[in-house]
Amino acid sequence: MRIAVISDTHDRYPPALPERLRGADEIWHLGDVGTPETLWAFEQLGVPVQAVIGNCDSHSGWPLALELERAGVKFYLTHIPPRVPPKGFPVVLHGHTHVPRDEVVGGVRWLNPGCISRPRGQPPSYAWLTVADGKLTDWDLVRI
Repeated sequence: MRIAVISDTHDRYPPALPERLRGADEIWHLGDVGTPETLWAFEQLGVPVQAVIGNCDSHSGWPLALELERAGVKFYLTHIPPRVPPKGFPVVLHGHTHVPRDEVVGGVRWLNPGCISRPRGQPPSYAWLTVADGKLTDWDLVRI
């Protein structure tokens, strides 16, 4: 399973981004989407789009966090990284910092795809996450 992970669009993204995500099995947005209409082009790709609410979002239809399991791997998705990872989740994905992250702390893998609209000190980015047979097999950061 191949999942496109984006964050911090703040109502804007490069016009070619939805097409770059074609072929994803799912798209995960880690908050600060902006308005729900921002997700429209991604939803038109015909795959599930999951989003969590960010600190700049006023739309109350998104959850604060999502607990998902894909291909036998449990993921915790949120916008602001928690101080302590939730128990039972080997992978925590977050946005908010506008800086890419891939590190293991206390046995938990922390992932952040960076920021699409206003990155800090780096080019805009998103990521591809691949899972199979109970393992996260790849985290590929794409700078645009």
